[in-house]
Amino acid sequence: MKTIKGPAVFLAQFVDSEPPFNSLEGLCQWASSLGYKGIQIPTWESFLIDLDKAAESQDYCDELKGKINSYGLEITELSTHLQGQLVAVHPAYDIMFDNFAPDALKGKPKERTQWAIETVKKAATASRRLGIKAHATFSGALLWHTAHPWPQRPPGLVEMGFEELANRWLPILDHFDKEGVDVCYEIHPGEDLHDGDTFERFLEATGNHKRVNILYDPSHFVLQQLDYITYIDHYHEFIKSFHVKDSEFNPTGKKGAFGGYNDWGDRAGRYRSLGDGQIDFKTIFSKLTQYGCDVWAVMEWECCIKSPEQGAREGAKFIQDHIIEATTKTFDDFAGGDLDKDKLKRILGI
Repeated sequence: MKTIKGPAVFLAQFVDSEPPFNSLEGLCQWASSLGYKGIQIPTWESFLIDLDKAAESQDYCDELKGKINSYGLEITELSTHLQGQLVAVHPAYDIMFDNFAPDALKGKPKERTQWAIETVKKAATASRRLGIKAHATFSGALLWHTAHPWPQRPPGLVEMGFEELANRWLPILDHFDKEGVDVCYEIHPGEDLHDGDTFERFLEATGNHKRVNILYDPSHFVLQQLDYITYIDHYHEFIKSFHVKDSEFNPTGKKGAFGGYNDWGDRAGRYRSLGDGQIDFKTIFSKLTQYGCDVWAVMEWECCIKSPEQGAREGAKFIQDHIIEATTKTFDDFAGGDLDKDKLKRILGI
């Protein structure tokens, strides 16, 4: 068993144009004051990290890490969720996902894909220079538009889709392996890796690449009505990153899992601040601890009701209260004794 590290916070949703959310120093001071011990850094925010410099310069990484450590914080993971998404984009989504690409690459999907691949590779090298062993990202999606197929999918389409997805990721995974860093795919609706079966399809398509791992976020499973507890039983050996985010699912006679094209506040499935949703975090923390998952508990705020500031204030204590100090003893150790084979035989009557 292993004690989960934390609490930590994913900075992506807190970045703003106003202090303290518009500088690395301000965000570090803010996070530390709330009781957080780690930060997950979105690499698309250049004022938080210059990924090009981080991939090239150990001095830059040492300085960045030292600055963050001075606030009593550690870097839990770097995140390339947006860039990872661009590794695989179906043409139907090109215009919307161009928002995540540099201006010079908008309208150029092939060049955008190559840029995304190289950018995620840089995050691998930067992670190694920063002493980080896990990386958070999205897989992207070529098949999501066929998730509820009509007309029916032609035979071989799914297999070809995962083969192509694996081909795009294999050079990245090999680079991560060279750098000694695990790729943790956030299992998420909208991605081709959105549940257990799709994770297994991708793992097989990559030849069971040892750097293919999971960022576990139960909030996305509630929206799919997937058993997020037994998911841990199936995949605990792959869980190398952990987002602590709450959600709820309240279907009505008018809407269910697909949401009726409503905004988040009006959907049956919606994200909530920690403790305000339906997720059984006590069991989740128990399972992850029992299985020895070496992860940071990173709060991700995405709530359609509560402010991010309140969510962050409450989130640190929520996580701290759920972290289990893994025991090194058995409760009945006091009644034990030294191994005595003769005594064992007498007990067994042999």
